[in-house]
Amino acid sequence: MKRLFILTALLLFAACVFAQVKTDSVAYSRQRAKINAMLAARKIKFSQYDTSLTKRSGIFHMQTKGDIRKSNDILMDIVGTDDEIFIELKKLFDYQTNQLNYTNYQKKQVESNAKEVEKTRIAFMTTINRLREQNEDLKATLAKQKAGYESRQKLYIIVIVLTFASILALAFTKRKRKA
Repeated sequence: MKRLFILTALLLFAACVFAQVKTDSVAYSRQRAKINAMLAARKIKFSQYDTSLTKRSGIFHMQTKGDIRKSNDILMDIVGTDDEIFIELKKLFDYQTNQLNYTNYQKKQVESNAKEVEKTRIAFMTTINRLREQNEDLKATLAKQKAGYESRQKLYIIVIVLTFASILALAFTKRKRKA
């Protein structure tokens, strides 16, 4: 019975954990895909920045202010993308931390439930043993009372028989005197 209960508790715990992990891992996967897409976009922007640094549209093959502004704009866009990536990475780490915390919480919950059930089982076993002892005591008391009742019953029968015999004896002795 104990093994069956523990097995059932473990199966329920596993079902809860795996069900939760799947929903969390979907969100986790989406977040990772989003970050990977952002990193790919950053890589493209960085190649554009590298290209803009080599672009020289000025006289005597020099960079113009416009070229430098375009490079700076691309660089600022890269910095903005980096900031967004950091924000999304923080969300990703929060997903992972929450998932681990929730798993730990579920483990502690199952352990506390198992301890509680074990305490209840021990209390039931103690109660059953106490009731068995009381039952045995009551059976012994009943046997003693039954033996006492039977001995009193025999005594009452003897007394009744003796009384009836003495009444008959007195009645016969009275008749003999009259006759």
